[in-house]
Amino acid sequence: MHPQYSQNLQKLDSNRQLTLIIYILYALGLFSGITAIIAIIINYVKQDDVRGTWLHTHFDWQIKTFWCVLIVGIIGTLTRFLLIGYVILFVLTLWYIYRMVKGFLAFNERRSIE
Repeated sequence: MHPQYSQNLQKLDSNRQLTLIIYILYALGLFSGITAIIAIIINYVKQDDVRGTWLHTHFDWQIKTFWCVLIVGIIGTLTRFLLIGYVILFVLTLWYIYRMVKGFLAFNERRSIE
């Protein structure tokens, strides 16, 4: 096997493991927001390493999910006194779970996510 090819496969495998860890951190974010913060930091720090691979679509998916959840979560929290906030937070939680499951399933099948 050509050394460069072998090195690229090792890098892809390493980035694949990292992407899995990030999905796990986001899943744990349902219970502790700190793990989602750790995950988003890793996303931004390692984003260049996955650029040009199918894993980059997962990083984009994860980053977009994080920011949407943060913004809508703040809106839901601020509107709880109107009771609509509870509905917003409930729907947001379901959407977050959907995004994590859909992303993980695509990741597990080694395909990009849109």
